[in-house]
Amino acid sequence: MSTSQPIACRYLIDGHSVEALRIEAPRSNRPAMVMLHEGLGSVAHWKDFPSVLAETTGAGVFVYSRYGHGSSDALREPRSVSYMHHEAQVVLPEILRQAAIARPVLLGQSDGASIATIYAGMYPDSPAGLILEAPHLFVEEITVSSIAEARVLYQKTDLRQRLGRYHANVDPLFWGWNNIWLDPRFRSWNIESYLDRIRCPVLVLQGAQDEYGTAAQIEAIRRRIPSASALIFESCGHAPHRDQTQATLSAIDKFLSALPGFIA
Repeated sequence: MSTSQPIACRYLIDGHSVEALRIEAPRSNRPAMVMLHEGLGSVAHWKDFPSVLAETTGAGVFVYSRYGHGSSDALREPRSVSYMHHEAQVVLPEILRQAAIARPVLLGQSDGASIATIYAGMYPDSPAGLILEAPHLFVEEITVSSIAEARVLYQKTDLRQRLGRYHANVDPLFWGWNNIWLDPRFRSWNIESYLDRIRCPVLVLQGAQDEYGTAAQIEAIRRRIPSASALIFESCGHAPHRDQTQATLSAIDKFLSALPGFIA
């Protein structure tokens, strides 16, 4: 199986220029996968995982950097408490429309998994499946503590320089993310109600040593979606696709093979 070369493209979404990367499906019987990155992620931050994912699964892959991230337009205003709702209700539907992607499998990590959850609850007939890496459904103390620690690291270590490899405008990106998660108003943020309206198959991947969340997130999903599959990887932090790459690829490939309407 040979994988198509990634094609770089840009879209005008919600008044902002957004970078994207598209890999055509090596196998026509596989769905398109749309990757939604974490709070400090971008197209570049996924590194070679989109290409490896397409090669392993045979699925087409579409990945983009949200406004403020990567080489998309720089963030010009503070994040609001509802910023992930806006991404799910306004931005994601429009980028799917412009990219002509119907019935995608949404693969989201962290904030991206939260956005995928909101979207699937808002538009239950749209996604063919959800793959949620380290999702946030509500705010935990471990999340707040780790984000507060990230603020110190950004100011006192080389974290700013390291993030600068993946973002053209790193300062507004980091502070936009850090400030809203540490805002007292954000403590009551909760998206569990969206789970009740999700109709598609769901796979949850969590690291046992996730520094930003606990198994309580998985338990919340299972309470409302008993059919959801969940895997907890040992020796794994907040990014299963990075810390347990082969196990993550295997789980995703198995999930895609079982989706209704797609041939293994």
